[in-house]
Amino acid sequence: MRETGSMPIYVYELDIDDEDQQERFELFQQMADDALTHHPETGAKIRRVITAPYVPKVYTGQTVDKALSDKNLDRLGFTKYVKTSSGYEKRAGPGPEKMGEQPEQQ
Repeated sequence: MRETGSMPIYVYELDIDDEDQQERFELFQQMADDALTHHPETGAKIRRVITAPYVPKVYTGQTVDKALSDKNLDRLGFTKYVKTSSGYEKRAGPGPEKMGEQPEQQ
């Protein structure tokens, strides 16, 4: 029943009092369209349900810092190097201790 497009998704449910037989479904509609009163396939009486909008997660400085933390990068298998006065040194991950060194062969 879903259509594609960049229109909002509205939630509808059967207009009955019996919660055991309640059915909900989603439908893409333009904001200017009137709410449906009957199911588009069965003709049953329906009502639009007010739901919380989907808001994507916003990246803040704190979430970026957490994602790039030494612990998280190490957990994901990335190697992180930091520039020091003596060159680049490893802070996280499986790579060599200093940048430019060859990793040991096993």
